[in-house]
Amino acid sequence: MYRKSETPKIFCMKQLPILDESLYDLLSKAGEATDAPKVQKGGIPKSHVPAWMRWTLQVTLVPFIWMDVITQKIAKKIIRPPFKKQGKCKRRGNCCHYILIRADKGIISRFFVFFCTQVYGFFLRDTHPHEYEGKQMLVMGCRYLKKDGSCSHYHLRPTICRQWPIIESFAYPQILKGCGYRSDPPFVENNYKENPLHIIQD
Repeated sequence: MYRKSETPKIFCMKQLPILDESLYDLLSKAGEATDAPKVQKGGIPKSHVPAWMRWTLQVTLVPFIWMDVITQKIAKKIIRPPFKKQGKCKRRGNCCHYILIRADKGIISRFFVFFCTQVYGFFLRDTHPHEYEGKQMLVMGCRYLKKDGSCSHYHLRPTICRQWPIIESFAYPQILKGCGYRSDPPFVENNYKENPLHIIQD
């Protein structure tokens, strides 16, 4: 189900080591991992955007991020999701080790990936996209994650971080096992191997 596809040209500027495990295996192990995954040879790549410019852009975007978050909360009041999020984050940082970003060939998608890696602090773990639920996804980590599992840029974190775990109105909940969150009512995918994120009950 999970396979690697051809690499878009924009991601070939610097070839990174290909992940030697399938996305399914990575997500399955990430839920119960106690140590951070190994970083590619040479360490976490540095951002080409100056720190002052990254900080300025992040601060500028915070009001728009909050507008998006509030809009989604209002939408969920109108169309209530079948599941409710319960529990509390254990601050393990496991969900920050494997961030999935859509890999499309359009210019907007490429700009978003550039923004994620150069402004938001993410970094590519593999230049090759992996298939996930029929979509091509890039696997990224976060350079702002601290050793204790907390985020050094927590108040400036992007929408993708604020929305996790994902509980939508027209989809199954998605979360890493053992993170501290659960759903009400409890939900467990009948076939965990089909999707290791479709589990909210430990």
